[in-house]
Parts: sequence; C-alpha cells; structure tokens
Amino acid sequence: MTLSKKLGFGCMRLPLTDKNDDSSINQELFNRMVDIFMEKGFDYFDTSYAYHKGQSETAIRKALVERYPRKSYRICDKMPTWALTSPSDNDKFVNEMLERLGIDYFDVFFIHNINIPWLELAEKAETFEYVKKMKENGIAHKIGISFHDNSKLLEKVLEKYGEILDIVQLELNYLDWEDPDIEAHKCYDLCSEYNLDVYVMEPLKGGVIVNPPSKIKEEFEKFNPEKSIASFALRFCASLDNVKMVLSGMNTMDDLIDNCNTFTDFEKITGEEIEFLEKMADELKSNLAVPCSECGYCNDTCPQRIPIQEYFSLYNRSKNQPESNIYRNYFDKMCDEKVSAYECTNCKDCLDYCTQHIEIPDELKKVCKHFKEGFTAYRTD
Repeated sequence: MTLSKKLGFGCMRLPLTDKNDDSSINQELFNRMVDIFMEKGFDYFDTSYAYHKGQSETAIRKALVERYPRKSYRICDKMPTWALTSPSDNDKFVNEMLERLGIDYFDVFFIHNINIPWLELAEKAETFEYVKKMKENGIAHKIGISFHDNSKLLEKVLEKYGEILDIVQLELNYLDWEDPDIEAHKCYDLCSEYNLDVYVMEPLKGGVIVNPPSKIKEEFEKFNPEKSIASFALRFCASLDNVKMVLSGMNTMDDLIDNCNTFTDFEKITGEEIEFLEKMADELKSNLAVPCSECGYCNDTCPQRIPIQEYFSLYNRSKNQPESNIYRNYFDKMCDEKVSAYECTNCKDCLDYCTQHIEIPDELKKVCKHFKEGFTAYRTD
C-alpha cells in the first residue's frame, strides 16, 4: 500500500444536524464528503455497530454502498464486544451489520475494543474462533482487533491469537507515543514482532492535539506556517513502517480537504519535526487538565449516565482559557439539562473501560470544584 493510500475515513464522528443528538447525521454533507474522498483516490471507511447510536452503518450505506460499485471501496466494521452474551450473538450482530450496510462481506472486520473485561466477553462468546471462520468463509477478507489497553494485555492476546489475526488497530499519536499508561510505542513494537499490520485510530487524540492552547498554536505557526497541526500528527503515524492505515474522524469539509491533501502529497516526517513534536507533546501534556480522547465508552457503563467526556472537554477548554467565564456557563447549562457531574457516586464502574486509564471519579470531583463558584443548580457542600 502506498503512503498516499493510508488515509481512512473514520465514521465515529460524522457531521451532525443537531450537535446534541449523535444520531442526527447530516447525510447530505456526508455524501458530498464521501464523493470528494473517493475522487481524490481514497477508499477505506471505518465504522462500528455502536457509532452514532447505530446510525453510522446506515449512513455509509446511503453515501457509499448505494452510490458506488462494491469493488471501488473498502469497509471495516466491528463486533460489539460489550453486548456479547453467548456464541449465538456473533451471528446475530454480523447479520445485522451486513444488513445495515447493504453488503455481503466486510473488507476488514475487528473484534471491537479489546480490554480486560471485554476480552473475557469475547472469549466466552468464542468470538475469536468465529471471526477466523468469517475469514475462511469469505465474509471478512481480513480480521483483527481494535485494542484499548496496555502492552502487557496486548502481548497476552497476541500470544494466544496472533496467528489468526491480520491487523491490530491501535490508539497511536505523538502525544501517547511514550505515555506510560497508553504505551503506544510498546504496543506498536509488539504488533511488528508478530508481523501484524497496524491501523491507527485517534491520531489526533479525539481532537485534543488540534485544539491546543494558543501558545502551542503559535509554536506550530512559527515552525511551519504552511502545514496544519493535524497534518503533523497524521504524518507522524503514517511514517511508521508497519502502519498501513491512519483513520481520521472528519466532520467538516475543511478537515477532509486538509487531510486528503496531506496524504496526496505525502511527506515522511523528518527528524527535526519529530523533535519539535516531542517538545509540543510535553507542553500540551502540561496544559491538559484531563487526557480524555472523548471516545464515550465510559458513558455507556456509567449507572448515572453522566456525559463524562463532555464535562472533561469543558474542563480542558476552561483551564486552557482561564480568562473566559463562558465555560462556567456551559457547565451550569449542561448540569441543568443533562445529568449533573455531581451525581457521580464513585462506583468506579467506568474505570475498566477508559481507553486513557483516567481516574474518572477523582477527575470529576476536580471538575466540580473548578466550576463550583459559578454553579448553583446542583451545588453540594
């Protein structure tokens, strides 16, 4: 695969008509984005049973499957590991995904979000054996896992299942590359050791990398005003030899064009640029209150249904712009209209599912303390 073909369209964060309704995909805009993506020579689309409350697959069918020849594009989908209760669920979900997409095979199929609790569910449901048969029967051309944990667990998984897998999809970006919790570098090396292709998710860490404090933006502008912050992050990932695909969750036309341009005239990352990114990573980490990638997996396991990632996003933006009171108003409004951050019971059900290994209850307490002065609706002493 050429470097220019390494860009994949991540369909977890599609454009919306209502920012408060994740299922309200802007189909017309998505169709136009797909057309440009395809016209520029890219053909890989990544989705999941769960994305956009189950509407991502349907949107892809409308934008892609119903409008383009089957062999002109590739689709990756993922087994909803958290919903598996028995081996019979494998067939049920795969058939539903094929129907939603309107296709009869997957180009790539993953067991979704392997971590400690969901690995147990996948093994009890015999899902690894099931996806192996999917490949043998032509239902999936390539199979793998998307992985959200540390290198110790990945090594355990690869020792057991590495021979049947083709791909591991990793969270990988220059911010997490040497992070002791994420261990992106170690996980990448393990995949290389097992001769498995690496597909990259979260190259922008859910937008954290491209929405830094103004000081860091100015540093990028001084270093190279011709390149976007996103382009540096994408090139860092795509320049790794064993990385075969880099996903980007594009929800604006500007993002799509910028990313396509980055890969159309691809330039490998240089040593000087890597040194600069290492410096920027240190600065960004020092300014980041909570290293949340806004994946939302914690929300699905929270008994209170607290929109955890939304509170962390407000907290990060508020800490980066201390002169602004607008985020305090947003916090007040969110607690009034949604479940209050103060409703956290410290049950810690979310901890095993956090892809960033954040101590979520402790951080929510900090969020509440930070906003408390201007907060009235649910204030507690």
